[in-house]
Amino acid sequence: MGQTSYMEQELRSQPETWRAAARIGAGESPLPAAGARVAVIGCGTSWFMAQAYAALRESAGLGVTDPFAASEAFLGKARGYDAIIAITRSGTTTEVLRVLEAVKGRVPTVTVLGDADTPATPLSDETVPLPFADEKSVVQTRFATSALALLRAHLGEDLAKAVQDAEAALEVPVEKEWVDAEQFSFLGTGWTYGLANEAALKMREASQSWTESYPAMEYRHGPIAIAAPGRVTWLFGEAPDGLEGDVTATGARFVCHARDPLADLVLVQRVALERARARGLDPDNPRSLTRSVMLDG
Repeated sequence: MGQTSYMEQELRSQPETWRAAARIGAGESPLPAAGARVAVIGCGTSWFMAQAYAALRESAGLGVTDPFAASEAFLGKARGYDAIIAITRSGTTTEVLRVLEAVKGRVPTVTVLGDADTPATPLSDETVPLPFADEKSVVQTRFATSALALLRAHLGEDLAKAVQDAEAALEVPVEKEWVDAEQFSFLGTGWTYGLANEAALKMREASQSWTESYPAMEYRHGPIAIAAPGRVTWLFGEAPDGLEGDVTATGARFVCHARDPLADLVLVQRVALERARARGLDPDNPRSLTRSVMLDG
């Protein structure tokens, strides 16, 4: 692959798109206020961002927040939700549209999306469009992280350090050991478990890699059996006591950085891109995938 891919262009633009998203999130927006009971839905990458946001919002004491894959969302009256946030880059994903249609007039909805001129807009009570973060690559990078930057800013977080860390993550070397590794396990705790899930998905999509993801404290309950020389265990956030030593004892490489975990995801995106290049793959058009899943009927 001689020319620059859309994936590379888009992932490298993330500091700029995070700043723009954070400004929106910190200002007046239709996103749910503190105290509201909230469900957050999405598919694929958007579901993993929903997981991260839900953990952040609830751990901050801002209200019950439940993340759901759109196809598996429990949104009946008994749940008592005050609002539903939908995250969708394309605004055309069938499962998300079905949820928006099903709850219309019963539970207020806010959709965070890349393209406002799509079917999700008329089905939503409110929208927060992020057109500057929309993408041409099938493999999502900047839309997902910018949506989470928006939501983090709405929770009152200052994203300045995260942006600085992302800029640094774009410049650090991608190690050959990561490009050549046979297998990756991604781990996280709290909100970073959603990032671990997304990191694993990015590797699968872009480079057809064998990847797994787990809550960090669950890793020793069986999954560590897969750790071995030539494989990588990558942790987002602070490491639980003793975990590094347990992984190192298997011969696997343990990776954990001090930067903001969302910025560390940027580095994983770069690793996925380099693994795709090393295998002669096109990360903009992965096999069996399309930019949006639109189902018949």
